[in-house]
Amino acid sequence: MAVASTDTAIRTGNATRVLLYLVLLLFALFYLLPFGIMVLNSLKPLSEITGGNMMALPEVWTLDAWRNAWSQAQIGVEPTGLQPYFWNSIKMVVPAVAISTVLGALNGYILTKWRFRGDTILFGLMLFSCFIPFQIVLIPMARILGITGLAGSTAGLVLVHVVYGIGFSTLYFRNYYAVFPTELVRAAQIDGAGFFRIFWRIMLPSSGPITVVCVIWQFTNIWNDFLFGASFADFDSQPMTVALNNLVNSSTGVKEYNVHFAGAIYAALPTLLVYIVAGRYFVRGLMSGSVKG
Repeated sequence: MAVASTDTAIRTGNATRVLLYLVLLLFALFYLLPFGIMVLNSLKPLSEITGGNMMALPEVWTLDAWRNAWSQAQIGVEPTGLQPYFWNSIKMVVPAVAISTVLGALNGYILTKWRFRGDTILFGLMLFSCFIPFQIVLIPMARILGITGLAGSTAGLVLVHVVYGIGFSTLYFRNYYAVFPTELVRAAQIDGAGFFRIFWRIMLPSSGPITVVCVIWQFTNIWNDFLFGASFADFDSQPMTVALNNLVNSSTGVKEYNVHFAGAIYAALPTLLVYIVAGRYFVRGLMSGSVKG
């Protein structure tokens, strides 16, 4: 029987551990199989795919499908590929994630360290917004974008995602700051620090774990969103997901499956990179504010 270390909650034998790793490996292979098939077929000529060799290794390795998907595929009027739509998504995601994260941190700070009458009701209403389906807000959001003149623009998409993401970011930071020592805030007030000085110098620097959680969550949701992009974007501001859908559905004649696979991988790469780089901090950040003491 293996001896449990200080970081191990349960003692497990070698046989149990091997069985556990085999089950986990089986699940990992099951979930990675579709992605592996996409990668393999994106590296094949179209003739190999249409010849019925989708599950086999490429006989001829080529990156033509990747080049076509990035810069030559016919998506709109011009054969621009996915490149301009990729940068549209970047211009949408980066400010939307940054703004919603900062506003969520500010809200969590106010709702825990600057309590006021009705703050619990306000937090409940913001929490309720996390469970509102996307479809319900389409018509009122379209009306607001029309009034503000942001319809069909990247700025309009940023506004939509910031508004929809504030509820989630507030929930994360509010729960995290609820266990943050209030005595530090009071000590800073005694030393003459004001509202924003405490926020920027004390609260935010200690919010690394939950900030990573919020950034990963927001980045994934905004990058992968299709409904808002299809509803509120103009042709010049369409995000990557809408362009990928147009690439697949607007193809005429022979379906270029290898190009479609390459385009899908392009669309998935940013979120994959985010999880590879910062994924190990996601669960750690979620748990950091769940236990006091």
